[in-house]
Amino acid sequence: MGPTMRARPAGRGTSLLAGIGAFAPVLALSLLPLLTGVCRAQLPPDSAVATPALVDTTIQAGESDAQQPIKRGLAKYNEFDLGFTTFRIGYGFLVDFMTFVQDDAAKQQVKAEPDAGLRDFRFLFKGRFKTKRPFSWTAGIMYDGNTKEWNFRQTGIMFAVPEISSNFFIGRTKEGYSQYKYMAGYDLWTIERSPYLDALIPILADGVKWIIASPRNHMLLDLAWFGDALSENQKFATYDNQFVTRLVFMPVVSEKGKFVHLAVMARDVNPDENKFQAKSKPEAYLAPNFVDTGKFDTDHAQTLGFEGYYRDRNMIVGGEYGWQWMDAPTVGDPMFRGGNVSIDYFLTGEVRGYNLVSGYFKAVSPKRTVFEGGKGAIELSLNYSYIDLDSGTLRGGKFWRITPALKWHLMDYLRVELGYGYGVLNRFDKKGTTQFFQGRLLTAL
Repeated sequence: MGPTMRARPAGRGTSLLAGIGAFAPVLALSLLPLLTGVCRAQLPPDSAVATPALVDTTIQAGESDAQQPIKRGLAKYNEFDLGFTTFRIGYGFLVDFMTFVQDDAAKQQVKAEPDAGLRDFRFLFKGRFKTKRPFSWTAGIMYDGNTKEWNFRQTGIMFAVPEISSNFFIGRTKEGYSQYKYMAGYDLWTIERSPYLDALIPILADGVKWIIASPRNHMLLDLAWFGDALSENQKFATYDNQFVTRLVFMPVVSEKGKFVHLAVMARDVNPDENKFQAKSKPEAYLAPNFVDTGKFDTDHAQTLGFEGYYRDRNMIVGGEYGWQWMDAPTVGDPMFRGGNVSIDYFLTGEVRGYNLVSGYFKAVSPKRTVFEGGKGAIELSLNYSYIDLDSGTLRGGKFWRITPALKWHLMDYLRVELGYGYGVLNRFDKKGTTQFFQGRLLTAL
């Protein structure tokens, strides 16, 4: 556990976040009467995955990582009934290819070399117990191509309490901050998540998450607490503990395709062992870190973010922006900021579904796969991202990148991706330009 949080003096930029940790449970309870249009959170029957849905009101352990492909095919042979529980086996496999073109200033800032390598290889297991109350479990183990180690991914249990419109998850999962961090990494429409998210928001954490949702009222609220007692040596454990909340409102929900997602999210955290290092790669897994503050002393931080997305059938436009304030007087109490904005479009007309209970966009299923004689799904995206780690006495750098990308979904289980990026790094009193040429082969079940 981290040290006791000390009060932040007035006038240092975080009064908007003061008291979030104390009042979020009260907010949750106050919303319960509004959420009486209860999401019953039933686990989907096997037939529920037969056709894609534009809106989804189901939830189970693993959430976005527990989605089942729409096109079943031979995939039905990876599911078993063990009597007391169902049992499903899945996998993910992802290989990256990359080369760079840098000007002289960029080479002096950070040298990037062409590379190819295994990004991610994982096994996924999930099931639902044969209980009257919805009760599901998930387990995942991943080979990290960067550290050359096997690690547990999302692992835990989820149970429903429909009497209060709630689901509870206990175990290792995503914090719940940011729709784009919530989405399964295999399902993103950009090449990578933004450098801002990767610098400040860990991909996983161990703890308890409380999800209160009412699809009927187009609202949901996440409350979560995490600690690092079981994950102290994991590379994602950059905080001793985190309190996270996210409030999502969907003012427009149409079965015909129009959809609006708005959210505000916040975190109150204690950095691991009273130290923190904000660093990030330039939306390129095989590249070195482009922005990096180095380690500095800090015992407390707060994060605030906003996000908004508009979907009109086969097009999505939106993004998010956020700030993180650090209690770190020895380096001038820095404030980091960043975010992204993007547009996503399917030339072949597919539509990304949306989960109304967890608040994230889902994977896409081709209308007709290549192996059925069709074109598959052809997806185009354009993304602009920005991160600023220059604050206080720290000069971690400023970086922006614009990235057009093409993704060809041959079938639900197989995708090829190509991306080009143009990025500018302002660091070490230089402004360097790097061009990124990226390729990816991905298969998941």
